[in-house]
Amino acid sequence: MDSEIKEEIPVHEEFILCCGVETQVLKCGPWTDLFNDQSANRPKLLIFVITGNPGFSAAYVPFVKALYSSVNKHFPVWVISHAGHALAPKDKKILTTSDDPNAQEVKDIYGLCGQVEHKLAFLRTHVPKEMKLVLIGHSIGCYISLQILKLAPELPISPELTTASPPLFAEEAWP
Repeated sequence: MDSEIKEEIPVHEEFILCCGVETQVLKCGPWTDLFNDQSANRPKLLIFVITGNPGFSAAYVPFVKALYSSVNKHFPVWVISHAGHALAPKDKKILTTSDDPNAQEVKDIYGLCGQVEHKLAFLRTHVPKEMKLVLIGHSIGCYISLQILKLAPELPISPELTTASPPLFAEEAWP
């Protein structure tokens, strides 16, 4: 990938209160609010990345920029930190959602089950119900993605992209 192209890709950082805990979300692309964007350009699919440990979203910036470029900048790519793994700088506003039905605190939010509930609460609150999802999990984020598939069958996770074997992993792709 050309580094000049990557430099031009917008990445918006937000800190939100999710399940009572500060959470960093990095949003690659021009779409930062999928609920209020009623334009014809509003995407129909969100690529959602769940980090591995230590759950630090900023480490994924080069990856999400490359991924965003590889989908020809047609779909937003968001990456979420694990609950409690990123603190907002003192000068950064923490966004809250007053009508968040998932705003209650999750028991053991810092444990594995709590992290799964944290990601589910985020998706249910910050992503429109009709928005198709592609989940990408790295390391423990993959386990969390699998738990989301199991616990939330109502979420419109794109099955053709979830179950497809990318050519990169096909035996014939390796020299």
